[in-house]
Amino acid sequence: MRIIAGKFKGRKLRSPLSLEVRPTSDRLRETLFNIISAQVERSSFLDLCAGSGAVAIEALSRGARHVTVVDRSRKMCQLITANLELCAVPTEQAQVVQAEAVDFVRRAIRDRPPPWDLVFFDPPYDSPYVDVIKVLSEAPHLFSKNAVVIVEHYHKKDLPDQLGTMIRKRVLKQGDSSLSFYYQDDTSSLFPAS
Repeated sequence: MRIIAGKFKGRKLRSPLSLEVRPTSDRLRETLFNIISAQVERSSFLDLCAGSGAVAIEALSRGARHVTVVDRSRKMCQLITANLELCAVPTEQAQVVQAEAVDFVRRAIRDRPPPWDLVFFDPPYDSPYVDVIKVLSEAPHLFSKNAVVIVEHYHKKDLPDQLGTMIRKRVLKQGDSSLSFYYQDDTSSLFPAS
């Protein structure tokens, strides 16, 4: 795995040894950041089920102000920390949290951290995606006005077009993966529905 663009461009990251972890491919990561490039600069970025942390580090490389990186595995959190150190990311720009995604979001609802501009959620393909999206949809205060929640999922997995206040406005398929882009229903989308 390597960082594709920005100040860490070309930097090789350490990869998970476990076959149970499915990192977002370089190609899909490049596609994702081509789509959200206008929003990354100075953003607050949340990476749920982060694995190696490559997506969050790509966001920092492209100008994100701060990333919060969440994974349930202690080993993955150690790998994320090692990758952040490899890129010499200042500690105040990144927070690594070991937690289940849904538990982290529920705590955030209670603790009210500063709102996120971009949320990337890439759980194992057999996990209950809808549970996390539903909890996110019940907490609009977690997001800035034009925030986007992006869910990476198996292309044959059918996600709902609406959950609470979250509306899916775009789906992009690449190989076996798809990216679904969700917005609060009162925000104006940067991208047309497709």
